[in-house]
Amino acid sequence: MTDGERTATTIETDCAVVGAGPAGLMLGLLLARTGVDVTVIEKHGDFLRDFRGDTIHPSTLEVMHELGLLDELLKLPHTEAPRLHAEIGGRDITIADFSRLRTRCRFIAFMPQWEFLDYLAREAGRLPKFRLIMQAKVAGLIDDDGRTTGVRAATPDGDLTIRSALVVGADGRNSIVREKAGLDIERFGAPRDVLWMQLTHRPDDPPYTMGHGGPRQGFVMVDRGSYWQCGYVVRKGSFDDVKARGIEAFRAAVAAASPLPADRVEEIRSWDDVHRLSVRIDRLKRWWRPGLICIGDAAHAMSPIGGFGVNLAIQDAVAAANILAAPLRENGLTDRHLAAVEARRSFPTRATQKLQLMMQRDRRKREKEDATRNGPPSFMRFIARWPVLAHLAGRLVGIGFRPEHVRDRAMAGPRSQGAAHEAMEARP
Repeated sequence: MTDGERTATTIETDCAVVGAGPAGLMLGLLLARTGVDVTVIEKHGDFLRDFRGDTIHPSTLEVMHELGLLDELLKLPHTEAPRLHAEIGGRDITIADFSRLRTRCRFIAFMPQWEFLDYLAREAGRLPKFRLIMQAKVAGLIDDDGRTTGVRAATPDGDLTIRSALVVGADGRNSIVREKAGLDIERFGAPRDVLWMQLTHRPDDPPYTMGHGGPRQGFVMVDRGSYWQCGYVVRKGSFDDVKARGIEAFRAAVAAASPLPADRVEEIRSWDDVHRLSVRIDRLKRWWRPGLICIGDAAHAMSPIGGFGVNLAIQDAVAAANILAAPLRENGLTDRHLAAVEARRSFPTRATQKLQLMMQRDRRKREKEDATRNGPPSFMRFIARWPVLAHLAGRLVGIGFRPEHVRDRAMAGPRSQGAAHEAMEARP
């Protein structure tokens, strides 16, 4: 199609969600299952991007169970971690134990995020009120008398205008929606970046590395079945300096931090095999404005510590759907409903970020005191001394500070939508 043949399309919908990540797709699914007409737009053409948040916590698995989608989800490629481990002083310790959680799944599932998102999109696509448009890049917001009433996007087929009662920014930590909306951000110092890479997983790997995702001397390993997803922590903004020292020096540094055999790092053939994640911790001072709200990373960027980001995004989506579904369906959405979503999710966001910042300050303190890279964080030393604390850590990591639950659980989800509509019709 040439530029001269491009068309302009307008869609009328109850809710326009920008971003088909965990928050956006989960919100779209939850709203559509209650009868709200939802349009989700995504700037990419697929979900295939490496080194995204791939940890699915017990809290998210519980949501999937409440939706009737857990069994099929767990048929997708994944590994399960009932405990998280770390090495301290040559000794393997459990730093988070999920075995006592009162949830359907007492483990973290490590699953490629594209698998998880593709599954959510397929299940949401079964719903008559759900629409997903890929390769739609936001160009601007539509405002009428101080209220956001839609979004404009560019697609390969032409310009797209979406008119809606609500626009939801779920487009990640570099959110275009929150930028266009002019929402103010409160930023917190994050002095670290993470360099991600893949190393093969072999049967004779040291047994203590079977603990998934436990930090070891600034090095993180996640068991992905056929390979290890490895993260090497560096000072923020120092990646250029690391590259200037050469790939051989980098391999040597990784080998010194990794519990794997030293020759494994030869698999890092060039800098193309290394991906930098800039660690950020921030949150919006206010998540909403009339007609618009942000959730997930668009509202609060998290450090990768603990893998909280994906799961907080899912919890935001559940809370937003619980609060907003009825007013959207009944054409009665007000600012009070948007404020209620922020009020509901503000505490767990602040508490989780406070926890991450405390861990960050602990590392800064140790480095200022000339502690070596091998010195473990204080919370790890406490857990090593009192193992019962691993269960508390499992509760904080696996469930979080305020878990959300899907309302109307009898409406099991996309696979039982007919029964769901009958249940809705039967209500007074």
